[in-house]
Amino acid sequence: MSSPQPDAIIRIKNLRLRTFIGIKEEEIANRQDIVVNVAIYYPADRARASEDINDALNYRTITKSIIQLVENNRFSLLEKLTQDVLNIACDHPWVSYAEVEIDKLHALRYADSVSMTMSWRR
Repeated sequence: MSSPQPDAIIRIKNLRLRTFIGIKEEEIANRQDIVVNVAIYYPADRARASEDINDALNYRTITKSIIQLVENNRFSLLEKLTQDVLNIACDHPWVSYAEVEIDKLHALRYADSVSMTMSWRR
């Protein structure tokens, strides 16, 4: 009997978006650049032997949901934004593990960014 194959991993890399993020007056008034990275683990058992999109997780649909969330909302905390994106990443019942990292660009002087990473496991 063969052992199950390890999960397939979908990686959405460097999704560059703009949103309202922060608590300072200028952050509340102006959109800022963020970079979103997502890793979604799922077995992909059906997709491995298929050419049917219904047998796979549709990363385009997931990405569109993330874009809509980020661009149509305001966030005070990077933690809340990261958790909301993670909720989208792990929404599908096939997902066994998801991890989201969001960089808030130019959040600190002398640093490229500040990032928050959160993960979820079924």
